[in-house]
Order: sequence, then structure tokens, then C-alpha cells
Amino acid sequence: MEEETEKGLLECVRKFSTAPFLLKTYMLVEDPTTNDVVSWNDDGTTFVVLQPAEFARDLLPTLFNHCNFSSFVRQLNTYGFRKVRRSRWEFCNERFRKGEKELLCEMRRKKSWVRKKQNERSLASRFSSNYAVLMDENKRLKKENKVLQSELTTIKTKCRDLLDLVTKYSSAKPERLRFEQVQEES
Repeated sequence: MEEETEKGLLECVRKFSTAPFLLKTYMLVEDPTTNDVVSWNDDGTTFVVLQPAEFARDLLPTLFNHCNFSSFVRQLNTYGFRKVRRSRWEFCNERFRKGEKELLCEMRRKKSWVRKKQNERSLASRFSSNYAVLMDENKRLKKENKVLQSELTTIKTKCRDLLDLVTKYSSAKPERLRFEQVQEES
């Protein structure tokens, strides 16, 4: 019973806590001093990184341990953000809105690791299945190869015997022809 209460409490804390990445991003976008680099769109439903190079160089290192813009975008993707336009770095998420910071606690990171593990298991299963099939095929081919080797050896022996016979016959033929000619003349 005590364990269930702890699980419920942890779930409750997790439900109402906000990921540091989301809080930091919200702070960057919300800060009016950064509006020339990153800001909300007109209706506050998306945010736009107006100057990606400056954003990466000047703002990212202040709150994150890197200055890599593509890493920042990857993180956004893990929280369900979508790029709105191809022509500029504008991102949206229905729970990331101007003046609605309380929605951030509802945002959860995508559980890609679960899918990764399932894919790994699936790949491992297919690999082991394919491996077994290949091993069986290898055994079958080895047996077939032995049979073919045996047949080849037999055929080589017969060919040598035939060649010996032909050679013997061809060397004996001129003598026979002379013998027959001599008999006809007499």
C-alpha cells in the first residue's frame, strides 16, 4: 500500500513538474530583451528564431551546455514541436503559448527509447531468424558441394580413362592399317 502511495505521489510530482529544457526555452522566448533574435509570433501561438546564428552563439550557451542550433531543434522535436514554415525557423506546439506558462507541465518528451528498444528487439529477432536460415542454407550447400565434388571426381576419372583409350586406339590404328594393306596385297 505504501509503495502505491509513493508511485502516486511521484506521478503527481512528475505530472506537475516542467522539464528544464521547456522552462529555459520559454524564458528565452518570453524575454523582451531577446526579441530581435527570438520572439513570439503576433498571436503568441508560435515562436520564431529570427537570427539562428546569433541565437546559437549568444543565447544558447547562457541557458544550455552547448551552442549547437541543430541540437536545440532536435530537443524541440522530442517535445512535439513542429516547424511551421520552411522559409524560417518558426516552431509551434499547442501547449507552448505566450502567457500560458502553466501549460508547459503538460508537455512530455516523446518516448523514442521505447520504440528504439522494440526496433532493436525486432531487428535482433529478424537477424537471428535470418541467421538460422542462412546456417541451414550453408549446411545444405556444403552437402550439395560434396556430392558435386564426388561426381566431378568420377567424371574426371572416366575422362582420363576415355582419353587413354582414344590415345591407345589412335596409336594402334596406323599399325592395323599397314597390316590390313599388307594382307590385301598378298
